[in-house]
Amino acid sequence: MNKEIIREKLNKYGSIKEPFLFVISYDLSKFYIKKLHELPNTIKYKINSKENSKTETKIKLEKFPISFKEYKNKFDILQEEIKNGNTYLCNLTSKTKIQTSHNLDDIYKHTNAKFKLRFQNKNDNFVCFSPERFIKIEKNKISTHPMKGTIDASIPNAKEEILANKKEMAEHTMVVDLLRNDLSIVTSKVRVEKFRYIDKINAGNKELLQVSSKITGNLEDNWNEKIGNILTSLLPAGSITGTPKKKTIEILESIEDYNRDFYTGIFGVYDGNNLDSSVMIRFIEEDLYKNTYYKSGGGITCDSNALLEYQELLDKIYLPF
Repeated sequence: MNKEIIREKLNKYGSIKEPFLFVISYDLSKFYIKKLHELPNTIKYKINSKENSKTETKIKLEKFPISFKEYKNKFDILQEEIKNGNTYLCNLTSKTKIQTSHNLDDIYKHTNAKFKLRFQNKNDNFVCFSPERFIKIEKNKISTHPMKGTIDASIPNAKEEILANKKEMAEHTMVVDLLRNDLSIVTSKVRVEKFRYIDKINAGNKELLQVSSKITGNLEDNWNEKIGNILTSLLPAGSITGTPKKKTIEILESIEDYNRDFYTGIFGVYDGNNLDSSVMIRFIEEDLYKNTYYKSGGGITCDSNALLEYQELLDKIYLPF
C-alpha cells in the first residue's frame, strides 16, 4: 500500500515539475515527501557537495557494539545460506549504541560528506552523512554508483591491495551485476561506464579508499512523470541488500533482529529538471529516550572472514570531521 502511495505522490510532483525532497525507509514502510519551499527548519540537506578540509574539532566517540560471538553466530547462519545457494552476497548490518560529545545538529554541521541529511520529524531524529549515490538523472540519462570494497588509505600500496583482492573483486562484481539488472527494469541501453575506480573518503582520524563503479542507462523524455515508478522499482538498493535481492532480504529480516527503519533507505531531491539521491549509510539516530545509535554493516560472501567483517562493521562507525 505504501509503495503505491509513494509512487503516486512522486509521479504527481514530477509531472508538474515541482521541486521536492524525498526520504524513504529501507522497506518503504515510512516516507517523507515535501515540496522544497515548504521544508521545515528541522530538516536540512546537502546533495553532491564537495568535501571540506578536516576541522580541528575534537571528537569523543565511544562504541558499545554487539560482541564478536553474537556477530559470528549471525555470520555463520549466512554462510549456511550461501552454502545452500539461497544467497551469494548478503549485506549484514547492526545497531551500535554510541556516546559522543556532539549532538546531531553539530554532527550535521561539521561532518564532511558528499550527501548529508539532518532529519527531525515526529518520532524520527537522525543524521546521515553518506558517500554513496543511489541514482542520478540528468538530461534523460540515469546513473548509479555502487560502492563495495573499503581499505585504510595508510596501508602500503592500499589502492593496489584492494583492487587485487579476490574476495573484494567478487563482491563488487556481484553488486554491479545486480544493479545493472535493476536499472534494466526502468531503462534501456544499460552499460557499465566505469568499473572499479577509487574514491577517497574522510573517515575522521583517517582516510579510506572506497571502490566504486558507474552504471548508466537512457530514459524517455517524460521520465519526470515516472519518478515514482523508477524509484520504487529500484528499492531497496541492491548495494545494501544482496543478491538475489528478494531472497536475501528475507534472510536479512530473520537474522538482523532490529529494524533498519530509515537506515539504508534513500533520500534525494528533484529540482524541477534533474534528480539526485543517496543511499542512507553512515547513519546516527537518537531515540525517544535520548539514546544514540550508529547503524553500520558490510557485505558477506563465501570468501568472507568473520573477524575482518566484524572489524569493518566497527571501522564504519566514525565521524568524518
